[in-house]
Amino acid sequence: MTEFDAVLLAGGAARRLGGAHKPALEVGGTPLLVRTARAVGAAGRLVVVGPPHPDLPDATYVREDPPGSGPVPALRAGLAEVAAPWTVLLAADLPFLTSEHVEVLMEVALRAEADGAVFVDDEGRIQWLTGVWRTAPLRRVLDRYEGARLREVLRELRPAGVAMRDAGDRPPWFDCDTPQALAAADRAASGPYDRGGHPAKGETTVLEDWIEAVCLELGIDRADVDRDLVLDLARDVAHGVARPAAPLTAYLLGLAVGRGAPARDAAARVSGMAASWKGDKGDEGEKADDATRA
Repeated sequence: MTEFDAVLLAGGAARRLGGAHKPALEVGGTPLLVRTARAVGAAGRLVVVGPPHPDLPDATYVREDPPGSGPVPALRAGLAEVAAPWTVLLAADLPFLTSEHVEVLMEVALRAEADGAVFVDDEGRIQWLTGVWRTAPLRRVLDRYEGARLREVLRELRPAGVAMRDAGDRPPWFDCDTPQALAAADRAASGPYDRGGHPAKGETTVLEDWIEAVCLELGIDRADVDRDLVLDLARDVAHGVARPAAPLTAYLLGLAVGRGAPARDAAARVSGMAASWKGDKGDEGEKADDATRA
């Protein structure tokens, strides 16, 4: 992956949400800011333009001057903290953006030898706050720009557009500007075992501390625990089958590995099953989902 820093714009007024601090609102039990940050977990530096969030203690927090003055001052404040050759610029309310999406944008920009790449939605609209940018050209156009419209700054860089035709109800550009959009995102999220991907900076420490403590308690060698393998499997099963199936499947994987099955082979087989599960759940499956939601 090309070296990059990430800037998340998290200081908007959220008028259509009654003035709530939108990045702190939850989808699938996880704050929007945290879900978005997980998509850029590989960033050298995570810069949040907005109030600090306790789940992201390792982020760099800055504010536009004055606070609430708009996305162009916010970008200036965030970009001042960027040192990497590429900048991933995102809104802070993108619950379905993943690291894979960021990699696609980067690959397209590099292949096209462009100064940036952005997603284009199903209606052909450019989603300016889901993009990757070469830092030096972005800084140059921003330094000479005197207006207030972010899209005018970014348009000067002539980014490559990336369309995704099979995103369904979880497109990477989906944002949560209204109560209806927030509710739709929460319905589309597959629950506590789909936490939007792998842990973001700051959360990793807590998770690793827990894994280390449990391994010590149970006499397990930490080197034998493939964290990402288990998280990926749980996510696939929660999304493809049912949320209660995720922890049960992780337990079954442990039993299989304990009996000598290679972990990655077993996980790949089960993930394949989940992806193709047609799942006429029947009454029992619906009851299990209802119980989990309650």
